[in-house]
Amino acid sequence: MADTKREIERKFEFTSAAGKTAGHGPAKGARKAGAKRLPDLTGTAGITAVRRQGTVTLDAVYYDTPDLRLAADGLTLRRRTGGADEGWHLKLPVAPGVRDELRAPLGDTTVPRSLASLLRSRTRDAELVPLVRLVSRRKVKHLLDADGTLLAELSTDTVTAERGPAHATWTEVEVELADGVDPALLDAVEETFREAGLKVSDAPSKLARALAETGAAPAARPAPRPADDSAGAHVLAYLRAQREALITQDPAVRRELPDSVHQMRVAGRRLRGALATYRTVLDRTATDPLRAELRWLAGELGADRDQEVLRERLRTRLGEVDVTLLLGPVRARLRVWDTARRTETRLRVLAALDSERYLTLLDSLDALLADPPLREAAARPAEKVLAKAVRRDHDRLARRIERALASQVGHERDLALHQARKAAKRARYAADAAAPALGKRAERLAKATKKVQTLLGDHQDGVVAREALRGLAVQAAGAGETTFTWGLLHGREEALAERYERELPKVWAKTSRKGAAFARGR
Repeated sequence: MADTKREIERKFEFTSAAGKTAGHGPAKGARKAGAKRLPDLTGTAGITAVRRQGTVTLDAVYYDTPDLRLAADGLTLRRRTGGADEGWHLKLPVAPGVRDELRAPLGDTTVPRSLASLLRSRTRDAELVPLVRLVSRRKVKHLLDADGTLLAELSTDTVTAERGPAHATWTEVEVELADGVDPALLDAVEETFREAGLKVSDAPSKLARALAETGAAPAARPAPRPADDSAGAHVLAYLRAQREALITQDPAVRRELPDSVHQMRVAGRRLRGALATYRTVLDRTATDPLRAELRWLAGELGADRDQEVLRERLRTRLGEVDVTLLLGPVRARLRVWDTARRTETRLRVLAALDSERYLTLLDSLDALLADPPLREAAARPAEKVLAKAVRRDHDRLARRIERALASQVGHERDLALHQARKAAKRARYAADAAAPALGKRAERLAKATKKVQTLLGDHQDGVVAREALRGLAVQAAGAGETTFTWGLLHGREEALAERYERELPKVWAKTSRKGAAFARGR
């Protein structure tokens, strides 16, 4: 895996007022009124010294697909020479002004596999080609506190962009925080700069500005918000938002970032649920094959996520046991068991993400959003069409809850409750999707349904945990170890399951009342 650095920075550009404060004469530290010089930051937010570090020339070639897929999503990939960190750099947006920079050795002009794999959900089978060359003459200063500790790096870059015969030149200022420094420093610097006639740059990156100034800015993606109040517009906006979440989580899953598998799986489930719930809006003959592929992807991701949840549950249960009841090498056995299973599930996830089937799924999703198979109901007002679909999913959940509560206690009820859990997820996601059109009534129903989903999820996690505990006990017995602790945990999980089942009627009753209120338009 490539080296990673969290980059928190803010870019500024000079205005016509640079070098002067607004109506107050020369800016602090400016040598000449109107000159494009930076104000002295000494005394700003704990900065006690500004130390020159010299000038360096940075020569970077940026890569993208011919149709600028990376630039459209705010990603940058470059091969840069010069400076202390020359090499390949991939920057992934995290939040405004925050990016993760992943680095790989300089090597040749072939994009390193460690970086290319992180872009696969966007590039698919398209080639990454040289796009723009940026040569920056960078003057560097270090902003230090009273102890001489680095707070931030201040850079003034004179940039020349080359894209074929097109050229552009500009000057920008960049302030990048050192690790662990409070981002409030950037706000204080911005205030000082604003008084000196500098403003926050309109372009989020050098590449974005270079493309704009050389006439190659990528086409804007459709906004994930409804274009009008029709049912079709609302459903498509929701699908676009979930598509974006799915694509965004792909590199996070490959990097093994916390909760990334779960978030990617949720995005896929929300897509699948919306295609099922709003089948009066989108033609099922086109959406059903895509739903099947999303179900496949969820299964490939699910093994890894389920193991993660199971491991944390068993660790928590062991932590609740008095040390005198931890007989045998239980923690060591759990660790070995989990490591073996996670290795297997991790390989399964990566194989799925690297498969042609996955890329075909993404292409199919994009094709559906580009040319949606809308039905007649898509043109009708969203409020009526979406409300009817949400009620239908809520009624489906009600039937499954009733069936589960009427089932025989034991394996039969466990299966029925698991089916009810799936219905609760779909009903909740349906209400979430409808909330922009239906407002508070949908939000209240989604919140109430989530409580049912959570309870049923805890129950199902316990069912899976009991099966795992039985397997661990069998392994322990085969190794000549005592199985006492595993049996103890199994018994506690059984008791928890009984408690969840006792709580379900009460929790469901509240949710059912919310469903009735929703049906009345309240």
